[in-house]
Amino acid sequence: MEKQAAERRISELTELLNYHNRKYYVEDSPEIEDYEYDSLMRELRAIEAEYPELISPASPSQRVGGAPVSAFKKVNHAVQMGSLQDVFSFSEVEDFYRRICESVEDPSFTVEPKIDGLSCSLEYHNGVLAVGSTRGDGFVGEDVTHNIKTIGSIPLELPDKLPLLEVRGEVYMPKSVFYKLSEEMELNSETPFKNPRNAAAGSLRQKDPTIAASRRLDIFCFNIQRVEGRGFTSHRETLDYLKSQGFKVIPRYTLVRTPEEMERCIKEIGDSRFDLPYDIDGVVIKLDSLAEREAIGSTAKVPRWAVAYKFPPEEKVTRLNNIEVNVGRTGAITPVAVFDTVTLAGTSVSRATLHNQDFIDERGIKIGDMITVRKAGDIIPEVLGVAQPTGEGETFMLPDTCPVCGAKAVRDEGESALRCSNISCPAQVLRRIIYFASKPAMNIDGLGPEKAKALYDCGLIKTVSDIYRITVDDLLSLEGYKKKSAENLINAIERSKENSLDRLLCGLGIKNVGAASAKLLCRRFGNLDGILSATAEDIAAIDGFGELTAKTVYESLKEPHMRRTLDELRDLGVSAEYRNTAKSDKLVGKIFVITGTLPTMKRDEAQALIESHSGTVKSSVSKKTDFVVAGDDAGSKLTKARELGIRVIDESTLLSIIEE
Repeated sequence: MEKQAAERRISELTELLNYHNRKYYVEDSPEIEDYEYDSLMRELRAIEAEYPELISPASPSQRVGGAPVSAFKKVNHAVQMGSLQDVFSFSEVEDFYRRICESVEDPSFTVEPKIDGLSCSLEYHNGVLAVGSTRGDGFVGEDVTHNIKTIGSIPLELPDKLPLLEVRGEVYMPKSVFYKLSEEMELNSETPFKNPRNAAAGSLRQKDPTIAASRRLDIFCFNIQRVEGRGFTSHRETLDYLKSQGFKVIPRYTLVRTPEEMERCIKEIGDSRFDLPYDIDGVVIKLDSLAEREAIGSTAKVPRWAVAYKFPPEEKVTRLNNIEVNVGRTGAITPVAVFDTVTLAGTSVSRATLHNQDFIDERGIKIGDMITVRKAGDIIPEVLGVAQPTGEGETFMLPDTCPVCGAKAVRDEGESALRCSNISCPAQVLRRIIYFASKPAMNIDGLGPEKAKALYDCGLIKTVSDIYRITVDDLLSLEGYKKKSAENLINAIERSKENSLDRLLCGLGIKNVGAASAKLLCRRFGNLDGILSATAEDIAAIDGFGELTAKTVYESLKEPHMRRTLDELRDLGVSAEYRNTAKSDKLVGKIFVITGTLPTMKRDEAQALIESHSGTVKSSVSKKTDFVVAGDDAGSKLTKARELGIRVIDESTLLSIIEE
């Protein structure tokens, strides 16, 4: 490659890797698989090795990981929490062995599975857990002690009261917990985490420790970072010591001396990985002697005495036999691929989502084609595209009517999803009940997705109104309820009757009516009767409601099914009055848009703050926008605000405006 071409490619790879670094480490929403990311990084390093004069201090190859998020207090790591050099073949493992043998006579190594989770540090002072922190960029992490303490397998106090012990481990979410969490999020119409590692990272960064506790995270410890008051000679000895102190250490660590033994262990671990209750993405090989490690040392980025063998993603080619359709809570009609069963990540797979019609059309997918499938993150089945068109494949188009109730299917302008227009469609009912009871809506404690589904399946709840007809005796007749738990649920249901009207409107699943727009309706019309008496023109006059949205809301509220539901809820004692809980009217009439990462608040926290002072938060910038609150990495919304001459403020200015 010519130097000029190399310079261009380095620039492209740097931009791409920095983008995916942020998606993975900061936003917890990775868009590509690890194997794809590793391939990009290897390409960058290869070019930089050929042209070392082009290496920039800001190159992704020159840093260990992503920058820490700003929501937590920073923790400086006394010992760098570095990454490992990745290898992808047995020949590279042999190369590593030969390099070690150049410096060490008759070396021994430990081989252990590489847990796919979130690396963290546990710092003990005089035997008591003092600080738990994330890896961050390897030098500076985040203080997550309050969430670390919710992990039952982490000892809060140790038998040995050493002055200092810092342990490194990998926090992970068991597969069974991930499956259950994904099901609950889907039933609540929330976007599920992509894989257990992503879920563990998001859970450990929760500000509310009760949420982290509910996610049932776990940990495997695999290294001593620092220790005072005791010495060790080998890695295996440190693991044995950690086990004696009550730590849950890496599940298997085998001592080997030859590359053949390394290869055998890698194959054994690889063959068993899909049967494990947790995810692993590779195998770690480490020099066992701590003195020999010290002598060999590290590069600026990775230790020379260890490598991580990474497993490639498993992909299979299979025949697409049919495309079925599912209907969700909001009426979204989703195509699902049905194909010849293949084994992926240790399980039999025969179905995977195709997302929408655009996804199918863009990839030219036809029934009868040979398609490539894999499990995203070894968990969620997905179709990558057509591996081999048959030439006789049948073109698929989503239906014009709902496959469950027969109502007209509609596709709103600007949306990729096709939706059933019938709000009483049976396919939507359960998901609607679950959402009605959820925190953003009526917030009925104890009526989560699992409990709601159980009550629905046994016929006790068939509509949202039925929630308020349940009695203690009804619950006691079901398995899993004692008198106290039954009374607690009924009390929570009774309390929800006193909720402000905006929560009720949000929970009913009216199209285009979320928490913010429900409050706008309530502030304008005061109570349910006022809203029901309003015309489409009256609703469109509300700042923030366009004519199309107003028409949709008006027509939804006029539907016989909706009117019947509202009448039933009022008869059952559910409040139809709006109670403005705003702390002040300082921001009344002001429209805000939030973009980028704020220094101390998440976007939903900033939105709640603005709304608590009677302001309105919108998702897009328009001429009606008064303020754009911009944080780090603000994108197109900031650009549009500047083009329109809208005032751009930061978090501190927002707080000052409210304080004034």
